[in-house]
Amino acid sequence: MSERLVIPDRADAENELSVAHPWWQFSVRFNVAVSQSVPVVRMHERESEGVMMRWGLVPSTAKVDVARRHGCAFVRADVLLSSEDSRTAWLHGQRGIVPLAGFYVWQRTQAGYRQPHYVRLVNRLVFGVAVLWDRSVTDDDDVVESCALMTVPANSLLAEIDNSTTGQMPAILRREDYDTWLRSSVAEASRLLRTYPQTRMLSHPVAPHVNHLEFDEPWLIQPAPREPVQ
Repeated sequence: MSERLVIPDRADAENELSVAHPWWQFSVRFNVAVSQSVPVVRMHERESEGVMMRWGLVPSTAKVDVARRHGCAFVRADVLLSSEDSRTAWLHGQRGIVPLAGFYVWQRTQAGYRQPHYVRLVNRLVFGVAVLWDRSVTDDDDVVESCALMTVPANSLLAEIDNSTTGQMPAILRREDYDTWLRSSVAEASRLLRTYPQTRMLSHPVAPHVNHLEFDEPWLIQPAPREPVQ
């Protein structure tokens, strides 16, 4: 699963996603982890707005300290109604879109270590991933808005790289479906949660520095040097 995200430049994100009220403030990031802030487009009073949310969904019904809870990074599309953490937000239409430049997935190698791979789309500098969001209140009465990436069954490219037991990938939206995802009924929105074609995606292995959050530089997404043939 995509444990780390790459966030695009704000101007590129707003060029991809039409936002009536861009309240958000962010810049390009190359190593975003769960519990960190991500930009999200959502609807508010029938108009789109761009806001910052914490990645890791903490439901409004949470009975633990929201400030210290990482929350759920992902919500599977096939358990939206059966999960207590996602059912209410889904039925209330609390859907959003996070703009990404790419994301990382890890592959368990035969040698036993986890090799990170960078994944991006063909001919799309920025793309939108479906998210579910909620609003919680901490023990100190601070409001926290958080989100989880929606996931769908992985295509063959992602399934081959991420050879874990999840079999899931982020729910990447087609550009023409952005508005429908944000504004439509639950039934219509659920039909947009589809596996993105592997022929429109590219990936390559990267250096293991992405495993460490102190690194957040452009070179993280560069292909890892090939080991010399013995």
